[in-house]
Amino acid sequence: MIAEYPPTLLAEVKEKTKDRQLTGFTPGQGPLNPDLMLVGEAPGRHEEKVNIPFSGASGQELMKLIESIGYSRSTVYITSVVRQRPYSIKKVVDKKTGEVIEKKPNRTPTKKEVLAFAPLFDWELAQVKPKIIVTLGNTALQRLLGSQANISKLHGQLLHEKIQRTNDAHDGYELTADKHWIMPMYHPAAVLYARRLEPTIKADWQQLGQDIKKMKK
Repeated sequence: MIAEYPPTLLAEVKEKTKDRQLTGFTPGQGPLNPDLMLVGEAPGRHEEKVNIPFSGASGQELMKLIESIGYSRSTVYITSVVRQRPYSIKKVVDKKTGEVIEKKPNRTPTKKEVLAFAPLFDWELAQVKPKIIVTLGNTALQRLLGSQANISKLHGQLLHEKIQRTNDAHDGYELTADKHWIMPMYHPAAVLYARRLEPTIKADWQQLGQDIKKMKK
């Protein structure tokens, strides 16, 4: 488990995101040098409250998937490319009172927000040193492999690729010198809104389980 993040990197993130609609801060969680590092998009409302990554409804789906191949929350490292909950502001009319109320639903983080957190993620990855990085959804996948990468084409395939890391100026990305093992997966929330994907997602995780066994031989 990482004890704490470097204050300089946290200060940099705070400065770059000060005008953004982001709230809370959910740190990564899990052992160092694990077989799997699971990388999501950003915390949601539940994660913001309890400060545990993937602890809401999609987290429950994720736990079922990792348990299906013999792992548990305590044996994998779980994090996200953006550490604060991105939200939008919407004004809606309360049906009971007729009053206009303000809501702050979750939203997808912007590319600028992902880049603002990129040095922190790079540092974390260097500390954790996982055997395989499992990206959950397009945002995490594109953070590592670039905007051309698409989950619908790459899901369930074990890739050995150079990944994007922040450049020296922290204003863009460059490719790492070394390659990493990456398994792109659909985000577990996909099961909640597209049940037709469930067999595919389960099959992808079984494939990951088989790939890990091969790597360990």
